[in-house]
Amino acid sequence: MCIDKYTKNENAAKDTELKNLFDSIKKEEQKHYDSLDQLLNGTVPSVNSKNSAGKDYNPSATYVGNFKQDDKDSDAFLCTDAITTEKYVASAYNFDLFQFGDSDVRKLLNDIETEEQNHAEKIYKYKTVNQMTN
Repeated sequence: MCIDKYTKNENAAKDTELKNLFDSIKKEEQKHYDSLDQLLNGTVPSVNSKNSAGKDYNPSATYVGNFKQDDKDSDAFLCTDAITTEKYVASAYNFDLFQFGDSDVRKLLNDIETEEQNHAEKIYKYKTVNQMTN
């Protein structure tokens, strides 16, 4: 569902920077899907728990100077909706990771949860730099 949502968001976004952000997140969601598929097939993929993608993301301001307000409003809505989705998905992973006795599975789910939080942080930074806070 997240992959489909970010595909649609990428296609609906007006700003190229936002399109690229949604595309990047979509690719990360595909990796999550692939990891969970491996898990369901009996293999626990290794993870990199030192993820600072959200902290390191510094988007450029697009909606400054001359722009269409309707485009900005539309992109702001997509961002707010995506952050809401990320909050829900991160909380689901947080809940699910406590259901497993295998520490490697918990580590995988915790890593995915952290990446979901990073997605929300990136989107929030995009909103902030473009003065879309509401």
